[in-house]
Amino acid sequence: MQTAPPADAPKQPEGKPAEKAPEKEEAPVVTHHEIRAGGKTLKYTATTGMLPLRDAKGETEAHIFFMAYTLDGAGDTAHRPLMFSFNGGPGSASVWLHLGALGPKRVVMQPDGQMPAPPFHLVDNEYTWLDQTDLVFIDPVGTGYSRAAKPELSKKFWSLRGDIESVGEFIRMYLTRYERWTSPLFLVGESYGTTRAAGLAGYLVERGIAFNGIVLVSSILNFETAEFAKGNDLPYVLFLPTYAATAWYHHKLAPDLQSDLQRTLKEVEAWAENGYAEALAKGDRLSAAERQATIERLARYTGLDPHYIDNSDLRVPIFRFTKELLRGQKRTVGRIDSRFKGIDESAASAVPDFDPSIAAIRPPYTTTFNNYVRGELGYKTDLEYYILGEGITSPWEWGPSSSREGFPDTSNDLRSAFSKNPYMKLYVASGYFDLATPYFATEYTLAHMGLDPSLRSNIRTGEYEAGHMVYIDSKSLTKLKHEVGEFVTSALK
Repeated sequence: MQTAPPADAPKQPEGKPAEKAPEKEEAPVVTHHEIRAGGKTLKYTATTGMLPLRDAKGETEAHIFFMAYTLDGAGDTAHRPLMFSFNGGPGSASVWLHLGALGPKRVVMQPDGQMPAPPFHLVDNEYTWLDQTDLVFIDPVGTGYSRAAKPELSKKFWSLRGDIESVGEFIRMYLTRYERWTSPLFLVGESYGTTRAAGLAGYLVERGIAFNGIVLVSSILNFETAEFAKGNDLPYVLFLPTYAATAWYHHKLAPDLQSDLQRTLKEVEAWAENGYAEALAKGDRLSAAERQATIERLARYTGLDPHYIDNSDLRVPIFRFTKELLRGQKRTVGRIDSRFKGIDESAASAVPDFDPSIAAIRPPYTTTFNNYVRGELGYKTDLEYYILGEGITSPWEWGPSSSREGFPDTSNDLRSAFSKNPYMKLYVASGYFDLATPYFATEYTLAHMGLDPSLRSNIRTGEYEAGHMVYIDSKSLTKLKHEVGEFVTSALK
């Protein structure tokens, strides 16, 4: 039986479908806090919640989780600097930069970044960036608590361009809802987050959003520099200085190379881009004498056995290096941070069972974040917080980037952003012991962007005696705070 509508109900025009009731959104959780940092008390407001991503018809396609910190008493928020932060993966939540370097709280690790004994805890972060800029931590779809509205929509976001577009839409939405369109704007990304940040700089400047500054931590923009693919000799050249730094750290080099890391790296860099690159380019045309000389030089710089290098045809990919360097000690070295050692089930296997540097950081960050977000920030949910890769359930679609086929590359997006916004500044932090995104590969990419000479002074770089997550090392955390602080100040002038 149907019930007739009330006599005073509004009439729906004939032929027009009934309008859908607006979706009820989850209200953000707002809390107030204070910490001691830099000898001062910082009072701040934390806003934690979801923003919807909608299609052109207004249908919600996903919800993106964010955590924002705004400094109290900092004056007109319309002119207060604002920094958006995310990590990489693809498939990583923003927790690493959040609780490792930028946010008002940080995870307690050992001074060199090794895992402490559980239980783990947070402390006030005396190195927080909140004293200079408000902070917004973004978890892209499939990370943290962020989810697609329907499982079949997930693939739309799990691609190079889909990821950039969705995070770009989040930034537009945040600027709109929180009335921050006139704030000086910054981006910070780590690892694949640097790929995203470079892409966003080019994508958003076309939509009227220009950044004052971008910080890249452990950068990878051009994947040709890191993919050990058949016929691509570039990674072997660009990883060699980090192989040498790793061998230096584990005391596998000759005494003259062990005495001074900086001098050793300069020597290795010079030979890598000249002698080694030339030897690899010759391929089978390399003479027996040239081959032997190359083997001896590689053994000297990597600490590997000459016979192993010969059997590897002068090319040792990353996972074979991390297994082989300390095989005699029945240990492996980390990819994310090659200072860390791992223990495999078998010392005779070809590649490591796991990355000991990931194993050292995952439990402290997972535990402390889950306690912090529910307790101190007051955000209650039974959803699993996807820390690193658990939420991406289908292959990432790399696709063509910036009209280029082949290896993904967003360096051209960054170059384009510089050309359209010559006021933008860039700071790039790299760790000497990072075998995921080696510092020499970053230098190569920056030197091959085709950036106009008038804009090259807009770029600063900093090298750290640490790994991929430079901030887990206490000395590097101090240096990062100092260098980024100077960078932000200069970008605002």
